[in-house]
Amino acid sequence: MTDDTLEERFTFRLSRMNVFIALGTLTIVLIFLTSILIAFTPLREYIPGYTNVGLTKKLYKLQIKTDSIERDLVKKERFIQNLKDIINGKDLSEDKPLVRDTLTRYGNIKIKRSSEDSLLRLEVENQTKYNLYKMETMEPPIQKKASIGGVLFFTPLKGIITNEFNPVQKHFGVDIVSKQNEAVKSVLDGTVIFNNWTLETGYVIVVQHAQNIVSIYKHNSVILKKVGEYVRAGDPIAIVGETGELITGPHLHFELWNDGIPVNPKEYITF
Repeated sequence: MTDDTLEERFTFRLSRMNVFIALGTLTIVLIFLTSILIAFTPLREYIPGYTNVGLTKKLYKLQIKTDSIERDLVKKERFIQNLKDIINGKDLSEDKPLVRDTLTRYGNIKIKRSSEDSLLRLEVENQTKYNLYKMETMEPPIQKKASIGGVLFFTPLKGIITNEFNPVQKHFGVDIVSKQNEAVKSVLDGTVIFNNWTLETGYVIVVQHAQNIVSIYKHNSVILKKVGEYVRAGDPIAIVGETGELITGPHLHFELWNDGIPVNPKEYITF
């Protein structure tokens, strides 16, 4: 009320709800302002648990500087010690002995090939790069029937088979002709264990699957996966091409091995 005229200026009514809302709003505002003050101002450094952001960088720079000073100090101490040795007529001291060049002694090395070494070299040279059968036998036991009939394979490439599976002629897979730039897909879930280019078969990718099953894809134009990558069945892993010397046109040479034994892909996959 006005003191002179006793006229009413304004009125307000207090209740439990109004007081609760006012105190709650004030508390929320204070918490919000305090959080902003701590998060965006240097005051947070004075709160236990918070550290200076630039302290780590300063510590790292000081560590590098200390290391440089220490190495420089060691060099100076070595220089002073060598200077004392020269004055006293002693030999120079070195922490590490000088490494002599041994290239000049290579001409005196005589290489003798033993009969065992010759037999081992001949055995390795006669084997192909993708021999997955056991080393006890020089020829893969193709007569054994692989037990993978219950495995559901994904078709690696839709097309026409131009060259059948013929282990007698060392053709351990099938040749599939398809459209240009078609994607070659993985037949099962597995891990890429080989990805490289060879003179005869061009770009080759090999995938290891469960149950000791291995699938091989040759003559690709592009490889899409790296060694160690995990692929799912149906994932594109390469692009069909015509790379390598053993090629008569753009196609995919696909091989399927189980327990080190090549199997006929047509018996398990519909192309």
